[in-house]
Formats: sequence, C-alpha cells, structure tokens
Amino acid sequence: MSDATQPATALERAIRSQPDELERLAAQPIAHDLVERLKQCHRIWLVGTGTSQHAAELGAAMFHEAGRAAQAVSSMHFVNWAPPVGPSDGLILISHNAGEETAYASAAYAQAINAGLRVLAITRRGAGLPASLETVEKERSHTYTVSYTGALLLLARLAAALGAEAFSPETVARVPQAVRDAITKPATEGIPQPRRLLLLFGEGPASVTAREGALKVREAARLPAEGYDVEYLLHGSAVPLRPEDHVVALFPPDTDGLVQAVARAAEAEGVGVTRVLETADLPALLAQIPLTVRLQVLALRFANERGQDPDVAIERAWADERLWAIGAP
Repeated sequence: MSDATQPATALERAIRSQPDELERLAAQPIAHDLVERLKQCHRIWLVGTGTSQHAAELGAAMFHEAGRAAQAVSSMHFVNWAPPVGPSDGLILISHNAGEETAYASAAYAQAINAGLRVLAITRRGAGLPASLETVEKERSHTYTVSYTGALLLLARLAAALGAEAFSPETVARVPQAVRDAITKPATEGIPQPRRLLLLFGEGPASVTAREGALKVREAARLPAEGYDVEYLLHGSAVPLRPEDHVVALFPPDTDGLVQAVARAAEAEGVGVTRVLETADLPALLAQIPLTVRLQVLALRFANERGQDPDVAIERAWADERLWAIGAP
C-alpha cells in the first residue's frame, strides 16, 4: 500500500478507513424496535447480491449462533424463485446502495414489504430507507470493502441481540484492532501473481471469505480468481490445477484438517500454495472480517502491480444501464 498520508486510490482510502469505521459501528446504538422486529420472526431471510450476498451468508451463520432459523439467498433468487415465506417471516436486505444500482435488490425489498414480511435493511449512510441500519458513506470505488466489513459487524451485533453469546460487545470491540493488524501486516505479501489462476479456498465461513477475496481480486486487478469451499474443491474442481496456478488456503476454521490436507495435495501436484491464517482472538465467524481485509490488501497490491484502476470495475458493455435495469420492480 502507498504512503499512509497519500492514498492513491479510493479503494486504498476505504481499506484504511475500516478500523475507525468499525469502531464507530461497534458503538453505534441499534434501535430497540429493529431488534424486536427480528425477535418476532419465525424465520429470517438475508438477501443480497455479489459482495452483499457473501455478507448475507455469514450473517445467516451468525444468526444460527443465536439459535434462529436464518437463510441467505441471492436477490434474484428471492424475486424469481421465491422460497415459501409468510407474514411471520422477516427479511434483511443487504444492499450498500439501497437497491439504486441493483434492480433485483430493489425488487426483493418491495416484494417482501408487499408480502407483509418484517423488513430491515442494512445499507449506506443517508440512503433514507425506513427500518434500516446504516454502515458508511457511499463507497467511491467499485471494489467494495468497508461497506462489507461494516455490514458484517452490524449483523454480528444483531445476532448478539438475539442471543448469540459469542458476539458479546467485548468480543466485537476486538474486531477493529484485528483489522488494523491485518492492514499493517496482511501476511499476503508472499502471494505471487499466478500466470493463469488464483484459487482461494476454506471451510465453512472461510469458504465465503474465499469467494469474497476472489471477487475483490477480479474487480480490482482484472486477474482470474476463484473461491471455493474445500470439500467442493476436492470433489473434482481441483483436477485442472497446474503449476501455472497459485492456491491460497484460508484459516480458520479447519475442523477436521481437510483444508491442510488439500493444501498438501496441491503442493504434491506442483501447485504453489500459500496458507493465510487469521491469528486474532476472535470466534471463527468474526475472524472472517480481518481475514477478508488481508485479501482486500492483496487485491489492491495486484491492481497496483498490474497497472489497473481498482476504482472502476464495471465499465464498457458491463455498465450498460439497460443491463442493470433488468428485474427492477
């Protein structure tokens, strides 16, 4: 990363802002009525697209820690292939721009309200949505970072309010320092740019982080990257890996040692492997926040090395407004 006093890109500024923003969000009051709204829900659906879908998946796992029935689904899936829902259910929409740029997120929000669900949004500051928790100002880089980690921290606090003791205020308060440490010493400096493919993998919550990290690398550096669940990777997806690729194994967790075993198998096949371990004293789900930040720093480094602008990811035909309007309510 560049000199701390002169961040070169909006992405770098966003990455560096995370410890302070997370401290603010850890202390920010959560309205009692929003918590009560969730307490009254029979089931909770967490809905998002892209990075927000990754937040939804980790958020659902956090709510499981509170003993609540929670399910993450993509915005398009919820709209076009809606699961059975009823008025006793609740929906948490995770959308940094409150659906402004994601048609299916807007449609999911409207559909849930029309169905009589208890609806809550996690979105950017100033979005103006009712019954919402706000994270940070609108991100200036297309490669979203601080809005994602902010959403995860708020989801952990909601889970704690529903009874997840693992995410106590004292534990959540340790997250910002863990993120500072991840920015200062990311432990990804030795990961080389592969000639062909960067592949990240992990178990459970770390598999979500693998997919989020791969997305950041693709967006920021235009480098082919993929993220996998370790078991899924083993069952056929690892077959094409070659020495031109590089594999990143993410920890924690590694409940049965499968992550290490697959990493060793890749090494036996002549594929370069880097193990990235989050050492912060945090539960595995909260550890994904600083672990993700380590991969954000990697994506920024790759972008700088490749001469890519990490702040403009969606462009040319991919930015066609007609494309992004499909599915709007």
